[in-house]
Amino acid sequence: MPGPRADAVEHALVALLGPARVSVRAADLATYARDMWPRALLAAVDGGPPAHPPDVVVWPETTDEVVQIVRLARRLGAPVVPYGAGSGVCGGAVPLHGGITIDLKRMDRVLSIDRDALVCEAEAGINGEHLERELARKGLTLGHFPSSIYCSTLGGWLATRSGGQMSTRYGKIEDVTLGLTCVTGAGDLLETGRHGRAAAGPDFTQLLLGSEGTLGVITRARLRVRPAPEVRHLRGFVVDDLTAGTEAIRRVLQRGLQPAVVRLYDALDSLMALRHARKDASDGGGDGGGDGGGTPAPRRAARRPGPAKDLVSSLLARLGLASGGGLTRELVEAALSRPRLVNLLADRAAGLAGRGCLMIIGVEGSRARADVEAELVFAELTRAGARDLGPGPGERWFARRYAVSYEMPRIFTAGAFVDTMEVASTWERLPDLFDSVRRAISRHAFVMAHFSHAYVDGCSIYFSFAASAPNREAAERRYDALWHDALTAATRAGGTISHHHGVGLLKADFMADEHRESMAVFHALKASLDPDGIMNPGKMGLPLPEAAPWSR
Repeated sequence: MPGPRADAVEHALVALLGPARVSVRAADLATYARDMWPRALLAAVDGGPPAHPPDVVVWPETTDEVVQIVRLARRLGAPVVPYGAGSGVCGGAVPLHGGITIDLKRMDRVLSIDRDALVCEAEAGINGEHLERELARKGLTLGHFPSSIYCSTLGGWLATRSGGQMSTRYGKIEDVTLGLTCVTGAGDLLETGRHGRAAAGPDFTQLLLGSEGTLGVITRARLRVRPAPEVRHLRGFVVDDLTAGTEAIRRVLQRGLQPAVVRLYDALDSLMALRHARKDASDGGGDGGGDGGGTPAPRRAARRPGPAKDLVSSLLARLGLASGGGLTRELVEAALSRPRLVNLLADRAAGLAGRGCLMIIGVEGSRARADVEAELVFAELTRAGARDLGPGPGERWFARRYAVSYEMPRIFTAGAFVDTMEVASTWERLPDLFDSVRRAISRHAFVMAHFSHAYVDGCSIYFSFAASAPNREAAERRYDALWHDALTAATRAGGTISHHHGVGLLKADFMADEHRESMAVFHALKASLDPDGIMNPGKMGLPLPEAAPWSR
């Protein structure tokens, strides 16, 4: 939307909000041109200009201001992209067609906390950690702990159907959301869930959740909260293999037990985590497997090598394939550029070690219940053949459970890329899903995985992978081919293309494969709530309007 129309939008927004809350500064436009999608990070590290900057950025402070912004945008034919903290990893906040980016972070209040009803209402721009601390002051918790909690917002969680590390007990964000306030693409105010558990027609709250700004701007939410846990039991176990591990988890959950944390690492990730834990113990440190991708965060040292060297040299050294300090950056990048060989050697080393697969289990809640439930969970795991390692591995994981959000991006500065993929399926399809997706990724990148977010009917698998290429263009080709092959494999194996990261640009082409005839309902909802197609256009597999006046 460059040119006179952009000037008109800027002037109208300044008249509405004042100059302090409207920006067309180059630095701001560049900042809001992307989120943390790894493909966009490749371009950022390369130093080129942003491919898709917005034309203007605004910071509203009330829902009424958002209504006025959207109505103005519709009148002037400007696209609108809602923006939280920019921590998304699928390109969902990239303003493909320019227009207005609405940053909601000034809408960051906890509006009410009802201890009797165990309900809170908060604005969408509140930082996740800030929300949790406000609840903690009242002895409550939302129970939603994504690894990005320090750098993500409630609105971002709602937009992508976020999952937290303790979702097995507390549920994902859609399970604790009672109602929403949303400004639709038509500029209308839509409020859902005001009458509690109603059976009067569809659940409109669930229709808006996960829509990633394509239907409107979520400005506030009513959420179910719980009493903060009085006690937490964390434990590590080892099982012979992934089959034994997933069967043990299924037995626990289908007995009606509800641990908060369930994490099962594949043999390679387990080998690294267990060796890393022993090394830390001998050095007086304290970290086991990291969160998110399950990749252990490198041990702190007075002098650190580059992050790519950290990743692969420590990996190969721990696997006995190289000495700890003998790898150059060039050798590290060469290893990442030959993923088939690295995966083969790593799998062989993990198999020779024969240490099995690490499982982290956590149970929390009121003391009376959690103490008993922990005993039952641990006893069931033991009956299933799991070997108890004591509390150490669980406590090490908990101490560094957010570290990966800060460790992983650093690898881009060393000429490589790293990313994660989270898929999910039912228990009977899970082995095929794991094998198919891992095989697809391993053709392009070094890969590890862990199982987490387990439920009575199935489980999520979280793949972490790293690769390098000689230049940005080659890296982008490898990245695109990897994701195409992996998502194709997930779809064919009967898995979902996303468990909690969302869709954005990255997975948009696979929405029709997953939802099939249901996409017609999504199209109809889009046409009804956003008749001019101005809301976050080009995302989630939705078609663009045939005659969009803002199209670049």
